[in-house]
Amino acid sequence: MPQSLTKLYAHLIFSTKNRQPYIDESIRPRVHGYLATVVRNIDSPWVVVGGVADHVHILFDMGKLHAPLEFVEHVKRESSKFVKTLDPKYKSFYWQRGYGMFSVGPAHRGEAEEYVRNQEKHHHKKTFQEEFRSF
Repeated sequence: MPQSLTKLYAHLIFSTKNRQPYIDESIRPRVHGYLATVVRNIDSPWVVVGGVADHVHILFDMGKLHAPLEFVEHVKRESSKFVKTLDPKYKSFYWQRGYGMFSVGPAHRGEAEEYVRNQEKHHHKKTFQEEFRSF
């Protein structure tokens, strides 16, 4: 076979440090947009970002060039720097150290995308802890 093909969809979840509700509605679209841009810039052609004030969900095509750990570290580092530029009140913003990353089969991509896009609605019913345990 002369070329390689991968379809490795992943669902990445991480929260703000100490679960502080930093990502309020005034900055959420910009933070989500920035996260999507960072992910696209590291060779992920498809990405969807969602979340609420204290955590984010990123659904993306992992590609074949990056290991999960380096991928997550890069996304968290670059987006943390960005959030700090938005306002002096975010100077102590950090992401929590841990994260969850789960595989998503191509047949379930649409369902996962809907889930990520509807985080605010979803969290009226479940807490972050309940949600994360269900994964």
